[in-house]
Amino acid sequence: MTDKIRLLDELGEQVRQRRKALGMSKSELAQRAGKVREVVYRLEAGEDVTVSSLIAVLNALKLAMRLEPAGLPTAEEAARRFREDDE
Repeated sequence: MTDKIRLLDELGEQVRQRRKALGMSKSELAQRAGKVREVVYRLEAGEDVTVSSLIAVLNALKLAMRLEPAGLPTAEEAARRFREDDE
């Protein structure tokens, strides 16, 4: 499985879990995001959607996306993250 497909599948699963945890239907999520229902179906299925659609859906779910360098963290990065978690 390519990294792109794995990322989209994982993202779709996270969106589905959050939607269900909030008790929203796909239609309700689409309405809150100002998008057609097809966007939610595609996103949850791990298919491509536009960046603007993704951001709208995440905002409707009160989620944010964070960008980080890919790959394993350096020892210094890991130590910094553990310190941040302890604070």
